[in-house]
Amino acid sequence: MKHELLVPAGDVESLNQAIANGADAVYVGCKNFGARKFAKNFENDEIVTAIKLCHLYGVKLYVTMNTLIKDAEVPEFLGQIEFLYKAGVDAVLIQDFGMLCLVREKYPNLEVHASTQANTSSKETAALYHSLGVKRVVFSREMSLDEIKKVDVPIEKEVFIHGALCISYSGCCLMSSMLGGRSGNRGECAGCCRLPYTLEKGQRVMANDKYLLSTKELNTSYRFEELLNSDITSFKIEGRMKSPEYVGFITRFYRNLIDSHCKNVDIDGLNKQLKTIFNRGFTEGYLFNTDPVELMNNDTPNHIGLEIGKVIEVTPKYIKIELQEELNQQDGIRFLNNGNGFIVNYLYGPDGKLINSAPAGTICFVDNKVELTTTDVVCKTQDFKLMSSLKQLPIRRIPITIQVKAKLSEPLEIIMSDGTYTFMVQGNPVQPSQNAPMSKQRIREQVERLGETPFTSTTTIVESDPNIFIPVKEINELRRSLTEQLVQSRMQVNKEYVINDVVIDVPDTKLDPAITASAYTMEQVDACNKYKLKRIYVMDHEVSKEYDNDRMYYVPTRNSRTPLAGYKKRALVSEYFDFSLKEYLVGNYGLNVTNVYTAYYIYKLTMQTVTLSVELTNEELINFINNYIKTFNKYPNVEILAYGRVENMVIKGNILKLSTKVYDYKLRDNKGRVFPVFFDGVNTHVLNYELVKLDDVKLLKKYASLRLDFYDEDPDKIKSIINEYLMY
Repeated sequence: MKHELLVPAGDVESLNQAIANGADAVYVGCKNFGARKFAKNFENDEIVTAIKLCHLYGVKLYVTMNTLIKDAEVPEFLGQIEFLYKAGVDAVLIQDFGMLCLVREKYPNLEVHASTQANTSSKETAALYHSLGVKRVVFSREMSLDEIKKVDVPIEKEVFIHGALCISYSGCCLMSSMLGGRSGNRGECAGCCRLPYTLEKGQRVMANDKYLLSTKELNTSYRFEELLNSDITSFKIEGRMKSPEYVGFITRFYRNLIDSHCKNVDIDGLNKQLKTIFNRGFTEGYLFNTDPVELMNNDTPNHIGLEIGKVIEVTPKYIKIELQEELNQQDGIRFLNNGNGFIVNYLYGPDGKLINSAPAGTICFVDNKVELTTTDVVCKTQDFKLMSSLKQLPIRRIPITIQVKAKLSEPLEIIMSDGTYTFMVQGNPVQPSQNAPMSKQRIREQVERLGETPFTSTTTIVESDPNIFIPVKEINELRRSLTEQLVQSRMQVNKEYVINDVVIDVPDTKLDPAITASAYTMEQVDACNKYKLKRIYVMDHEVSKEYDNDRMYYVPTRNSRTPLAGYKKRALVSEYFDFSLKEYLVGNYGLNVTNVYTAYYIYKLTMQTVTLSVELTNEELINFINNYIKTFNKYPNVEILAYGRVENMVIKGNILKLSTKVYDYKLRDNKGRVFPVFFDGVNTHVLNYELVKLDDVKLLKKYASLRLDFYDEDPDKIKSIINEYLMY
C-alpha cells in the first residue's frame, strides 16, 4: 500500500521545507485551538496560502484543532472550523469529543481525524470513531505495531515514527495544568516531564535529582521496513516546535526510506548528521516493545549532539581535542560532563595555526571560552556546513506530459497534462520554412523549457511535418499559458460545501446529586462502606472482588487494549467506546468533559453520569451546569471531584522500577512539591502534590454529585472527611 509521509510545520519556513523535501501531507496549527500554542503557527491568510501551495505540489494540508474547548469558546471554534472547511483544508484533527461529534454532524463532508490527544488505545475506541464518521485515528504512542495490526476496523491508521515522546498517554496528562495552570490539553504544556525529580520510598532516596520522567526521541529509522510492510496509512513526524532545518532534514530522511523501501540508504550516516541537529538520545519506542526503562534519558532533557572526540589537555587559554569525527569552524560544540558549550569561531591545528577544518583522527585546539578545567567528552551540537546546506531548498518538480502537433497550414496545438488536469491551446497556422526549418528536437526543447515553473516533462511527444517554421516566441507564449492553467487548476479547491443544521435530541438525564468516593485498599473501602454513599469506586481489582453490591464500581486499568474485558457490572471508565455495550457506567474525569456538547454526546452513547474535567475552575463548573440547562433545557447528571489528588499522569509500564501496588513512593521536584506515585501492575500513576479544594460546595451539591478520592488516608481520616461533606 502507499504510505503517507506526514510532516509538521510550525511556521511558513518549515512548511516550505516540508514540501520541498518530499512530504505527502503537512499538519499545521492556527493561532488558536492547536496543541502547540507556543509554536509560531499560522494566521488565516497564511492558511489559505499554505493550502494553495500544498495543493499545487499534490500535498495535503491538515490543521490541528485539537485542544479541549470550553463553552464560551464553542462559537469561535466552529467559526474557525467553517473557515478552514471553506478554504479547502484536507482534514482537521480534533481531540474534544463533543466538538468532534458536532463537527461531523454540521460539516458531513469535512474530513476529521481523531488526534493523538483523543487517546485511541484500543480497537473499541477506533470502532467508535469509525461509527461517528471519523476518517482516521492517530494511535497512542504506547501501542505496539503488533497491537495496531490487530485493530481490524475499516479506519485509516496513523502513527508517530519520529520525534519527541510524551511520557504520559496523550490526553491523560494534567501535570502542567495542575502545577502552573498551563494545560497540555489546551496547547500550553510547560514540559514538566523535562524537569529533575527525586524518587523517594518512605524516607529513603531511590534516585536523586534526575530527569526521571524525560524520554528520549522516537527514531524508527533502523526498523522502518517493518512499518512499510504494515497496514499503517500515515507515518507522522513530531516537530512543530523544531527548526525549519530539522523539518527539512527529517522529511528527506524518511522520504528516502519510503521511496527506496529502506534499500541502499546510509542510515548510520544520516543518524550521525541528525544527532548534530537534535538528539536527546534515541529510542525505537513502544512500537517495537522497547522496555519502558530504555525509553528514558535520566541524565539530560536537552540536545546532546554527536560525540566527536575527547578533551585530552586543558589550559586557561586552549582546549586540546582528539577528534574521532570532523570539526569545522562555526560548528557548535558542548562538553558533555561540564554542560557548557560555544560556537567554534577559531579552530587551530596541531601547530597552533588557524584552520577551517580538522578531519577525524587528528588533534586540534579551540579557545577555552567556558573556563574548562578537566578533560571531557566533546559533542557537536551544530554542524555549520550541514545547516547551511539545509537552508538551500531542493527543487520539487511536478511530472507532466506534453503533446505537440505541428502540421503545415494547421493551427499549432500543444497539450499539457498532469494526470488530473489536461489543457490544450492552439496557435497560428504552421507556416512553411523559407530557409531554417524547425526540427522536432528544437520544438521539444522549447516546450520543455519549464525551469521557472514547478513542472517537469516526463514524456514529450512531437508530431510535426518537415520544413516548417514556428516562431519561438509563439511556442513560449503557448507554453506559459498552459503552465499557468495547470497551476491555477491545481491550487483551486473543488469541493461541495455541505453545512447542516444540527438536530439536538437530548436524552433524559435524571438530576441525582449524591456523595461518592474512591478508594484503593480494603480498609479504605470498608470505611466508605459504612456510610450511605451513592457509589464507591474501587481502584484495586483484587479488592473489588471482595465486594458485590450495587454501590461498588470497579475502576478498570486505564488505556487498556481490551477496555471491555474484565468489567464487573458497574464501572468508572476513562476511555471512549460504545457505552451501550455495558450497563451502569460512570464517566471518569479522564473523558475530558469541558463543554456541554461533550456531556450531551456522552449521554447519547447511553452513559448516565459523567465526571466533569478537573481542569475547570469552580466558576466554570457552575457555568457548565447553567449552560447545559440553557442549551438543552434539562439538568445534566454530572459528578465533580470535590476532594482528593488529581491523577496527573498515566504512564505505560514501570519506568521508575517501583514495587507493584506499594503506595509510599513519591517524586519530589526542585521546589519541594511531593507527588505520590505508584505502579498498578500495568501503568505508573503520578498524583498531584496538593489536594483539590472545591469552593461553593453547598451550591454545587444541589446540582452535582460530589466525589471524594482517597489515596493514603486512614479510616479515621476518611470518616472525618465524609462527615464533613455530608454536613453541607
